[in-house]
Parts: sequence; structure tokens; C-alpha cells
Amino acid sequence: MELLELVLTSAAVAATRARGEKQAALAALLRRLAQDEVEIAIGFLEGAPRQGRIGVGWRALESARAAPAASNASLSLRDVDLALDAFAALRGPGSAARREQALAILFASATAREQDFLTRLLLGELRQGALQGVLLEAVAKAAEIPAAQLRAAAMRAGSLRAVAGAALASGAAGLTRFALRVMTPLQPMLAQTADDVCDALARLGRAAFEWKLDGARVQLHREGDAVRVFTRRGNDVTAAVPELVERALALPVRAAVFDGEAIALRADGRPHPFQVTMRRFGRRLDVEALRRELPLSMQLFDCLHLDGTDWLDRPARERFDALAACVPESLRVTRRVTDEFAEAEAFFESALAAGHEGLMAKSLDTPYEAGRRGAGWLKVKRVATLDLVVLAVEWGTGRRQGWLSNLHLGARDPVSGGFVMLGKTFKGLTDAMLAWQTEELQRLAVSQEGPVVHVRPELVVEVAFDGVQASLYYPGGVALRFARVKAHRPDKRAEEADTIETVRSIFARSHESEAVES
Repeated sequence: MELLELVLTSAAVAATRARGEKQAALAALLRRLAQDEVEIAIGFLEGAPRQGRIGVGWRALESARAAPAASNASLSLRDVDLALDAFAALRGPGSAARREQALAILFASATAREQDFLTRLLLGELRQGALQGVLLEAVAKAAEIPAAQLRAAAMRAGSLRAVAGAALASGAAGLTRFALRVMTPLQPMLAQTADDVCDALARLGRAAFEWKLDGARVQLHREGDAVRVFTRRGNDVTAAVPELVERALALPVRAAVFDGEAIALRADGRPHPFQVTMRRFGRRLDVEALRRELPLSMQLFDCLHLDGTDWLDRPARERFDALAACVPESLRVTRRVTDEFAEAEAFFESALAAGHEGLMAKSLDTPYEAGRRGAGWLKVKRVATLDLVVLAVEWGTGRRQGWLSNLHLGARDPVSGGFVMLGKTFKGLTDAMLAWQTEELQRLAVSQEGPVVHVRPELVVEVAFDGVQASLYYPGGVALRFARVKAHRPDKRAEEADTIETVRSIFARSHESEAVES
């Protein structure tokens, strides 16, 4: 297939807000692909080539686009994929010049529309409304299988690319091999937000309440004497957490997959801040020294596989029982099952008194919805927070001169595939946080206008706020009141950020409460 055909489809998808039209256009394109083009096309449509980040900056792309564009389309999907393979392989002395030359050759073969698409693709700035939700439904439509069946396979495989080819080639039969596999990471289930304990009980009824730990989400896999530990993003961090490996090997199981948190605790049992725990997962580690300085506690809360049996589709109460049968209480998160407000509220206060964020409230009847922000999990905090994505940042002035400071924050829009700006803030940032985000956001920079640096929308920030108010200035019609940064969350993907619908629902609930009180 020619690249231009995919580019034109992408533009058509971006031009409509109708979900059905998006699905139909994408499904028609997918049906025309050759089998070896499917993974390439899915990556391009998701805005994430299979090569991952290949280190192309916006200045290099501006230079590549300086030469005239091709007048006629000639690039195929395979041509571009092979070019990206070759580009990613360029390393070592003199590689910068060779990379610049390779990029120039690719762009000289592309038409103006193709150049624009490739620029946004390589910068992570593709806004086409074809993120996983719509694209998954389009694959299901093209393969003539239920979307729920494809979604389950994609969750277990860890990506849509991995299952789309099988689905389009063999339909439902092609998905049978995508069962949960021990030692292969699974996308984690995510939580929605509740206003308070009362709201959680009203939505779930009798539920399991757990202390909400501000640690690092980990997925622990064991098969015989082998253990692997993965982050929420699927990165293998086994070598960095030897104490978790030792505890996993001491469990009376042969094969298992557990979900949980790793957290660094002070001598008095209270938690260190999230950023301190994350030091155990840095790029350059002296593991033994860090282990002595910041030993990790393991707190497991779910059982996904146990000795040959998958538990994903079982109700939570059964998964919790399976966990309790093989994991000692000291290694399980503190939990209370109740439908009584007074008991749940007292448990909430106990979590806060112990230094934790609040509670997780979990339905006892729901399956484990890997990769989804399911209605069966709710987070309850004293201070409301949202996970938002940095869209741009401004160079600081005065004491913050030389640092990237004021963050432009956006919520995810599942309909358009983009992000909706909610406001700016520099509050809550310590000098250490400013230094870290200055380095990180320069790495993600795609363009600059005056003091404003536009970045690839990849960095997630946990933001505390005092409320949501109507706004005529921001495109979503709402803005955060007194937003301040609680923590950078490089462990989370932009696809996990809170949606604009979540923000609007918080605004609607607050106005309903005001109406009742008045």
C-alpha cells in the first residue's frame, strides 16, 4: 500500500468527530492491507511506529523538509518502515551526519502531505483520532469479530499491533494464541475517581477498600525458579528490585502473576514520597547501595494467574481469595470489605494517618479489566488529583530563570485522539522537580514560540486542585482551580491520563451539590 493512501485516510479520520465514520474509514483501509503491512499500518495509525523512539528532533526534521517535496507519491508503507529501521540502526561516531542524510533522502521522496504526516509521526504529534479505542473497533469491524473479543486479546498481548495481523488474517480463530502468558507483561487495570467514601459506596455497594499507596505499580511474574518484575509500562525492572525477587521465590507457588505496589518506607513504617521510591528504578543504578538506603516493601493486591489457571475473568472476590491463599498478610495491601459508611470512613482515616494517599474502592464482582479504566475500581483521596499530560512548558523568569517551569496541562480526549488544555501551573514544583522536568521536557521538545516550548505529549503529571470551574478561555469549557503539581509520573503512559469527560463530570457533580445545598 502507498503511504499516501494511509495519510489521506488519517486526514479523513481527523476531520470527523463521528465515531462510526472513523471506524468505517479505518476498517476500509485495513481490509486493503497486505498481511505484512498490518503491523506497520497499525503503528502509523496509532502514532507509534514499531521502531519506537528513534531520536529525531524537530530541528533535524525542519532541516530535512528544507528541500522541495516530491511532486508524485511513490513511497510505500514498507519503504518507510525499512527507512525507519535503517535510521534506528545508525549509532556511533559520525552517526549524526548519517542520520541527517538518511532523513533527507526519505523526505525528498515524500510529497508535501506525506512529509507533514511523517513529521508529526516522528515527533509523536500525530492527532488523528485513531488512538487505540477507535482503531481497535475498526480492526474488529474489518476482521468481523466482536470488539470485546479483540480487546481482551490485545490486553493480554500487551498491544494492538500484536493481535491485529492475526485477527485480519484468521478472524476469531487467530486470537486463540493470545492468552495470558506468564513472564510476559499484561496491561494493568486502572481506576476512575470517586468524590469521597460515600460516593464510592453509592456506586459500588459492598466493596473492598484498600489503602492507596503512592508507590510504583509492579506486576510480578514467577515461573518455577524464575521471576520477572515489570512496571506499569511493561518495562522489565527485575535487576533493580532483588528483594522483590527473593520474596516472590519464597511464595508456595509454581507459576503466578500478581499485581501490586513496590514502595519505600521509612523506619517508622510511613511511606517516602513517590519520587524517592522511583529512585530505585532510575537509569543508572548501584542496586546494592540503593537497596541498603531505600529497601522496598512489596504490597500485592490482585492475583491474575496461579499454577496454570487464569483468574482475569473471575470476580474480584475470588481473585482476592486466591491471593490470600498463597501470599502472607505482610505482603498484601491492607484491605477492608464493607458496605457501612462509618467503617469505610474510619478505614479511610486510618490510611491517611499512616501517611498514605487515601483508598482504592473495588467492586467484588468485576473481572480484571486489563488496560482499561474500569468502573469497578475507584480511587478516593482527601485532595482531588488528576493525571494530566504536559502539552507545552514555558521558560521561567526571576528565580526560575534557566528552568522550564510553567506547565501547560491537558486531559485526554478519546473522541479526537488528542488532548484538551485545562490550564497552566508552576505551583508545587521543588528545585529538584524543576531540574528534572527541564531535562526531560527538552528531550520531548518539538518546537518553540518565544518562551513557550511545545513538547511531545508523553509526560504525565499528577495534579492536585481545589475544584473545576467553567471557562470561556480553554477549548474544553472547563479549567482547574488552584492547580499544583503533586508529582511527575514517568511510570504512566499518556494513554492512561484522565479524560476530559472525567473533568467535566467532576464539574457537573460539584454544581449538582451546590444546587442541593442552596
